[in-house]
Amino acid sequence: MKMDPCEISPSYVRSIAPYQPGKPISELAREMGLVEKDIVKLASNENPRGIGPRTRAAIERTLGELARYPDGNGFELKDALARRYGVDMAQIVLGNGSNDVLEMVALAFLGPGRAAVFSQHAFAVYPLATQARGARGIAVPAKNYAHDLEAMARAVDEETCVLWVANPNNPTGTLATPDALDALLRRVPERVIVVIDEAYNEYLPAELRAETVKWLKRHPNLVLTRTFSKAYGLAGLRVGYALAHPSVADVMNRVRQPFNVNSVALAAATAALEDMEFVARSFAENLQGMRQLREGAQQLGLEFIPSYGNFLSIRVGKAQEVYKRLLRRGVIVRPVGGGYQLPEHLRVTVGTAAENDKFLGALAPSLKE
Repeated sequence: MKMDPCEISPSYVRSIAPYQPGKPISELAREMGLVEKDIVKLASNENPRGIGPRTRAAIERTLGELARYPDGNGFELKDALARRYGVDMAQIVLGNGSNDVLEMVALAFLGPGRAAVFSQHAFAVYPLATQARGARGIAVPAKNYAHDLEAMARAVDEETCVLWVANPNNPTGTLATPDALDALLRRVPERVIVVIDEAYNEYLPAELRAETVKWLKRHPNLVLTRTFSKAYGLAGLRVGYALAHPSVADVMNRVRQPFNVNSVALAAATAALEDMEFVARSFAENLQGMRQLREGAQQLGLEFIPSYGNFLSIRVGKAQEVYKRLLRRGVIVRPVGGGYQLPEHLRVTVGTAAENDKFLGALAPSLKE
C-alpha cells in the first residue's frame, strides 16, 4: 500500500492557509497580455526609490566573492548595528528578512501545549508561525482597526509564551503609543516573550517613535524586529534583524539556519545602514505620497485607515472585484480580506507620484463598473 506523505504531516500543518504574497509584475503581464513597463505594482510595501548609491557600490564589490560562503556570523553588519543602537553584538540576531527572525521566535519558544497572543488584522505571519509550531493562537479583537493592548494583556494565559505586536501594524497602518506599549510590557509576565515588530519604524516621525531599544535593559523578555526591506529598499535581498536580551538572542541563534543571510545582503545592509540621507529622503517622499493617496481617496469619497507606514488601506466596498478591475488596468494592489478580515479594503503601497496618479486614475472607473 502506498503511503500518502500528507498523512504523516501534523494536522496543524496541513490546515495552514499559505501566505499569499503580492502578485508579481511578470505574472500579471502574462495573464493579461500587458506590457511589463506599463504595470504599476503597489502591493508589497516596497520602496519606490530603489537603493542608494552607497548600497549599489557595496553590492558590486561583493560580486567577485559569490563562490564563497558568506560570514555565518554577519560580523560587519552586527558591528554596525551594535554601534548604531548602543547594544552588544550578542543581542543581535540576523535573518533572511524580518520574517525569518519572526519564525525563529516561534521555533525557539512555541510548540504543542503552548500559545501565542496576537491581534485581529495583525500581520499574517504571526498566526502562521504560531500554527506551524503546533501552538494555540489567541486572536484578540481589534479596536478601531488597531491592537487593543489592554485586551491582549488580559488574554495571556498559563500556556502563553509569545505575544506579537506590529507597530506600525500591517495592513492597517495603525500605531500604538509608547505609553501603551510600556504599560503592556509592565503587565505581561516576564516568562512571555513580547515581540514588537518595527518593520516600518523608519517611516515614523521622531516624535512618534518609542525608545524601544532602551527598554531592552529593563525588559529581558522583549524582542524587537526590524528590516532593511522597507525604507532601505532591500526587499529583494531579504535581510532583517532582531534586538533582544543576550540570553534570548542566544536561543534564537541556536535555531537559526547557517548562512541564512547571503553575502550580498550582508554587504548591502551594512552600507545602507550608514546612508541616512537616503533613508531621510525616503521618509520625506513617503509623506508626500501618503498625502497624495489620502487626498485622492477623499476626492473619491472613500474612507481609509490613517496609516503610519508606507501604505494605505482604503475601503472600496467589494474589494476583490475592484482589485480584479485594477489588474485589468495594469495596477497591482493588495486585497486584505481572508485572514486579515478586511474584505472591503484594499492596501495600497505609497509609490512614486506618477505611480500614485496611475492608481488613483484607475481606481475611479474601477469603482463604477
